Amino acid sequence: MYDDVLILTDGSEASDTALSHRIAITSSTGATVHLLHVVGVGIEMSASGVGDVADELTETLDEETKEAVGRAEKKANEAGVTSERVVLEGVPEDAIRQYSTDHGIDLVVVGESEDSTLSERFFGTTTDEVVQSAPVSTLVARD
Repeated sequence: MYDDVLILTDGSEASDTALSHRIAITSSTGATVHLLHVVGVGIEMSASGVGDVADELTETLDEETKEAVGRAEKKANEAGVTSERVVLEGVPEDAIRQYSTDHGIDLVVVGESEDSTLSERFFGTTTDEVVQSAPVSTLVARD
């Protein structure tokens, strides 16, 4: 039923929960898990300034991205699940929608935290956007 599953990972507890749910389901089906991290365009633009602070911010973002995706990949490998690492830049919900379409994704798995900021309560979260715009079924794993 699900041959290619997209799991969004940002290193948060919510994305770790999503990964755990999907691994539990995928380990018996033989599906390929695509571990996707999207560096938001606003964050990347902030880091593209000039000077030491911008360089340090870019380096920190790169390290955090590698660490988040690396932890997810290790967890998948330990469970015997085939996985692919993907890092994209852009508006997260747009990048997720495009990747899903381009790679024949059957299911998108995203984590959602109960802790939200005031701005997320008013304007919504990336999870909300993904659920609304994903071209395939979406599983929301709550922590």
